Amino acid sequence: MNSLYVALAIAAVVVFIIAKTAVVVPQQNGYVVERLGKYSRILRAGFHILIPFIERIAYKHTLKEQAVDIDEQICITNDNVQVGVDGVLYMQVLDPGRASYGIGNYMFAISQLAQTTLRSEIGKIDLDRTFEERGTINANVVAELDKASDPWGVKVLRYEIKNINPPQDVLSAMEKQMRAEREKRAVVLTSEGERDAKINQAEGEKQRVIKESEAAKQQQINEAQGEAQAILAVATATADGLKRVAEAVVQRGGAEAMQLRIAEKYVEEFGQLAKTSNTLVVPANLTDLSAMMALATNIAKGPIVGGSPDRN
Repeated sequence: MNSLYVALAIAAVVVFIIAKTAVVVPQQNGYVVERLGKYSRILRAGFHILIPFIERIAYKHTLKEQAVDIDEQICITNDNVQVGVDGVLYMQVLDPGRASYGIGNYMFAISQLAQTTLRSEIGKIDLDRTFEERGTINANVVAELDKASDPWGVKVLRYEIKNINPPQDVLSAMEKQMRAEREKRAVVLTSEGERDAKINQAEGEKQRVIKESEAAKQQQINEAQGEAQAILAVATATADGLKRVAEAVVQRGGAEAMQLRIAEKYVEEFGQLAKTSNTLVVPANLTDLSAMMALATNIAKGPIVGGSPDRN
């Protein structure tokens, strides 16, 4: 009976020792092993055996990326406005050994450092720019934190500002400013639209005047060309008629025909004068008709030299 108790006791001790010495490390985790109180090694994912009563697991770290909330804090901008700012920090343990022995609590240290760095960055810029330059602020905070956390074996990946909360009176002033800016833009756009409309109208009027003047100019040119062509045609026809009359006069019987034509024209014009006037003027010498006919006959019979009849 006593031997049974001893066997059970030995079995319990063996199970206890195995439980203490056999370690299974999950994926994306790192365990820090100490041997007799001194750093020994880091256990990665998998099954490991420790030396009983000599080695132990001192620290356990997750190697996954972690998101840490940074509590809201009051920051003072460059133009002396108090704003409440909070954010979220993303970091990852790269070296479990340095994360264990480089600092007591790296999570607390990095969160505090994030708050102080954020206050410093907000203090460099005015309130209006804090909303526009979130990316710059985030990048500067990450650069400072990553530099400080490198000896701790922690990598700061990102920092994002979640909210920027100015005081209520500042919000009211900003709303009034935005409303004034919108009204200003509306007035400017309206005036620009009216200006463009007037410019377009003036440009259209200018084009209309130019087109009308060009049309009038072209009309005058066409009329002048038409009149010139008409005068040229009349002159050409007159010249042709005179040429044919001259050719007809020098032919046989032409002189007699011309005398008869002149006499008829004389009598016709004299008769028209008698119709249009109550006073009839009778030539003092009725032989003037025969004299005029004789003169026309002599002109027709004479040769033409240099455009004038030969009177010799």
